[in-house]
Amino acid sequence: MRLLGAAAAVALGPGPLPGVPAALGWRGKQINWKVCRWCSSGVIPNEKIRNIGISAHIDSGKTTLTERVLYYTGRIAKMHEVKGKDGVGAVMDSMELERQRGITIQSAATYTMWKDVNINIIDTPGHVDFTIEVERALRVLDGAVLVLCAVGGVQCQTMTVNRQMKRYDVPFLTFINKLDRVGSSPGRALQQMRSKLSQNAAFMQIPIGLEGDFKGIIDLIEERAIYFDGDFGQVVRYEEIPAEFRAAAADHRQELIECVANSDEQLGDMFLEEKLAIRRATLTRSFTPVFLGSALKNKGVQPLLDAVLEYLPNPAEVQNYAIFNQENDSKEKILMNSRRDNSHPFVGLAFKLEAGRFGQLTYVRSYQGELKKGDTICNTRTGKKVRVQRLDVEEVYAGDICALFGIDCASGDTFTKKDNSGLSMESIHVPDPVISVAMKPSHKNDLEKFSKGISRFTREDPTFKVHFDTESKETIVSGMGELHLEIYAQRMEREYGCPCTTGKPKVAFRETITAPVPFEFTHKKQSGGAGQFGKVIGVLEPLNPDNYIKLEFSDETFGANVPKQFVPAVEKGFLEACEKGPLSGHKLSGLRFVLQDGAHHMVDSNEISFIRAGEGALKQALANAALCIIEPVMSVEVIVPNEFQGPVIAGINRRHGVITGQDGIEDYFTLHAEVPLNDMFGYSTELRSCTEGKGEYTMEYCRYQPCSPATQEDLINKYLEATGQLPIKKGKAKN
Repeated sequence: MRLLGAAAAVALGPGPLPGVPAALGWRGKQINWKVCRWCSSGVIPNEKIRNIGISAHIDSGKTTLTERVLYYTGRIAKMHEVKGKDGVGAVMDSMELERQRGITIQSAATYTMWKDVNINIIDTPGHVDFTIEVERALRVLDGAVLVLCAVGGVQCQTMTVNRQMKRYDVPFLTFINKLDRVGSSPGRALQQMRSKLSQNAAFMQIPIGLEGDFKGIIDLIEERAIYFDGDFGQVVRYEEIPAEFRAAAADHRQELIECVANSDEQLGDMFLEEKLAIRRATLTRSFTPVFLGSALKNKGVQPLLDAVLEYLPNPAEVQNYAIFNQENDSKEKILMNSRRDNSHPFVGLAFKLEAGRFGQLTYVRSYQGELKKGDTICNTRTGKKVRVQRLDVEEVYAGDICALFGIDCASGDTFTKKDNSGLSMESIHVPDPVISVAMKPSHKNDLEKFSKGISRFTREDPTFKVHFDTESKETIVSGMGELHLEIYAQRMEREYGCPCTTGKPKVAFRETITAPVPFEFTHKKQSGGAGQFGKVIGVLEPLNPDNYIKLEFSDETFGANVPKQFVPAVEKGFLEACEKGPLSGHKLSGLRFVLQDGAHHMVDSNEISFIRAGEGALKQALANAALCIIEPVMSVEVIVPNEFQGPVIAGINRRHGVITGQDGIEDYFTLHAEVPLNDMFGYSTELRSCTEGKGEYTMEYCRYQPCSPATQEDLINKYLEATGQLPIKKGKAKN
């Protein structure tokens, strides 16, 4: 993070810096001021900057690794454990809830220096519930470190992170952590990377011993052994490769050369001299270098830092594009210029918001140009101009990540200096929420605090959605999982003093059709004077199962029967009518509305006429269509000791799960299954009770599929009872 010029000079005392949030990792006594980046030292060239993220599955050791990186680079004077007995917790886990639970909830940003290179680091959460934090971190970073557990290997959240890196074309290194744990097998983790992630990966290092005998690592490029001495592994010692490891080192070195040669034609002699082939192959994502170590035991971190400088790109080596939305609705991609000067207008993306004591803090990644205090920038989404009154440094150039105070915006907004409001950076992919609960304050007097908290959380987190259900008169919050919503309920109590009660979770069911159905609908209304008239003809088609959560509109009209200015009105009517389905009241999705023909009236046709025609056409088509309810299916991974294999498989089958695979690692058994989310509630309690607390599971959204006939019938009956179309059965409470 490009932080703290003049403000640092003011606050050399033991207290925290004024105006700088704890989330940035600045804690008074822990900072080594010798390594701070002084703004007056001139413009730092791109070659001296790395923007990286650290991502992985739950409990792979991301935060512990970041803690070691900060310690070895001199940013903190003392290391603390994530779940340490001293009760302090890791620097990057700044939220009290994170320290208490021992998990990362929000991505935390910091910067450090290693060998005169500035490294901006974002430590991201591993839980699938907080996947948006990983998504927006990878959107603005140039490279990443994927951390794998040497025991667990590639797990389901690892696959999600791999997909996200692929989506944003982020080159990455892999660090296999926890080589000191019983059952660690880096070779198995490498094989899983090749088979499950389809990565062309190879070891850059091999371990000297494993588990309790893990002593150091062998560098296959330099062909030497590396040991980590001192109380905290801060003294790096290089020696000859031990005789018993020379044959293995030669074999793995040959394998490494072959893997790189497969992806880089210019390998040749320069491989030995400058490592350029590995760098080229890594930057094009055709090869993944794999490093080894144990962050908790302070081994392997310094060579990983060297690799970040050696193999990950600087901001000038990554091509970033902005989209220019022209007046005729065409979009043009414009390449951002990475020169660190003011020769081009400033363009930046607000990728994360945080509410601190000093108002809203906005994290911005600069892609082009220069930004200084006092500059006026334009939010291209709203068209509003704002003056930058508080900036955490004197000036910001392309490639920097900075923090702005007091700027009113939303996550994903683009800022530019030039008044070209049509420019926008490609936005962050936001997954749809999969679970909803009713939430209300426990005390009626806390309504104001409740609305303040809800307002702040929805601005910070695009996956946290809120709406008011007019039928049940309840506030419904939606998110990515039970843990996600539970954390927000706890934050509401801790940060706003507003204890909340939550109802039974509700699943985001959807309705769709099973076969195409034609429609021909005329909307007429005569009320004296100009009336309303609009006619639409076409067909309503189901989308394929991969697009079950989408709605599409296709205009296949020709001629002037439906004037082009009224086509958007038909689409608007179609989308509005999709908000509530006829079967169970859930939203409609997985539909394509194909407009083929229609008619208009010279006087009576207007926008509202065709909005109503679009709504009526959809309702007419649905009345003649075969409808079904679809539900979210989760990809579930259960890890349990072998002796509990039977009860766990029986439990998944009882929850209507489909087992897709299983594998065993020594005494543990891993089950892969796809289970409807509606059947997963309370599974954590059941798993703990049937495995004596030894089992654990993770799940992530997989896809939508039609639900079982029994579930569909139950949902329809509940909807009919709730709307008074069916008498409520005796002895059954109304939901």
